[in-house]
Amino acid sequence: MYCIKCGVENSGEAKFCRKCGQELDAEEETRVAKRRSDAPMIGGERIFSITPTVKFVYAGYAVSIVAAFIAALIVGAVLQLLAAGGTVLLGLVLCVLFLLVPALYHARQKLVRYTLTDTTIEIDRGLIARSTQNIPLRRIQDVTVSASLLQRLLGFGDIVIDNASESPGKVVLDNIDSPRKYADLLLKQMRHIDR
Repeated sequence: MYCIKCGVENSGEAKFCRKCGQELDAEEETRVAKRRSDAPMIGGERIFSITPTVKFVYAGYAVSIVAAFIAALIVGAVLQLLAAGGTVLLGLVLCVLFLLVPALYHARQKLVRYTLTDTTIEIDRGLIARSTQNIPLRRIQDVTVSASLLQRLLGFGDIVIDNASESPGKVVLDNIDSPRKYADLLLKQMRHIDR
């Protein structure tokens, strides 16, 4: 313990400074506050940021590759029968055409992002022309997780948000992997806002 008048170091139990006689006050203890794990985020921080699932896209790629291979075999066999050339080139063109469908769907899925911050849900859509929809958590009235049988089997679903700030009243976060987990995070953050 140091004297605040002369700066001399004293023992921790001393009541007065050994050099100048100044009464020593107990030093204030510095404490580091730990952030509770369930405390709300501060200052617009992200809690989560997700995109729709791409499980169907991967399945689409697999189906497209198989379909392109079968189509290339059929076209190649027909062209062989007709004794025409260009079977390899035509097969490659067919593969590319079949792969365009899931590739476009993949790009469309990646252009949507759902972000939960400490005060809002942000829905970003688009690449060149982007639109951002902000839903204040205070305006949300209900959060529902819905999933069809196929969605439940594959582990994804929709989060339906009923809110007072939108004209249709409902916003749907489509095809979210583990939707219950994200709905629970949203509900937890809504409870913190209400405090």
